[in-house]
Amino acid sequence: MANPTHPAEPVDGFDFYVAEDEHHEPGTMLGFWMYLMSDSLIFGILFAVYAVLGANYAAGPAPSDLFEIEKILLATAFLLLSSITYGFAVITMQEGKQKAMMLWLIVTGVFGLGFLAMEVMEFMHLAHLGAVPGVSAFLSSFWFLVGTHGLHVASGVVWLVVLLIQVQKHGLTPANKRRILCLSLFWHFLDLIWIGVFSFVYLTGVLL
Repeated sequence: MANPTHPAEPVDGFDFYVAEDEHHEPGTMLGFWMYLMSDSLIFGILFAVYAVLGANYAAGPAPSDLFEIEKILLATAFLLLSSITYGFAVITMQEGKQKAMMLWLIVTGVFGLGFLAMEVMEFMHLAHLGAVPGVSAFLSSFWFLVGTHGLHVASGVVWLVVLLIQVQKHGLTPANKRRILCLSLFWHFLDLIWIGVFSFVYLTGVLL
């Protein structure tokens, strides 16, 4: 007689079992929360560095000379909308609607790519003006903070594409659901960080 906690048949061809996967889910989520806490510490340090160095222009350009707030607002809208569409993806996942969930994830990825495109355009514009990291402490801290956030968003988009492939191939398995929830935490975390960047770096730089 088969042990009910260890079914004899694997799930969707995977070499793990449903009961074991559910058993490890709390530990996986806890580990991911710990990762987000460490990432929060990294961004906290970058914000602190910008707070100390952000006013040191070294006779170079100031934020009001460089920032195009209309384009930054558009990039912000892309990222905030991506957070909303990811929320719809999680709702449809919980309802078992795989196709609808994948569609919402694709829309989320498009918004994420739109944000990245706006950020690349901004960096190219700054480089064209000669506002590169070596010019002043302000620019060094700015590029490092905003660039680190951009790299995180790029990583999230890559992760999103991998998840779409996994779901298309294996369906909404417990493991894939858990991965989608982990990416949801990561994506919303990046939105919160960007709100801080937008408020502390861009708005403050333009208004003061």
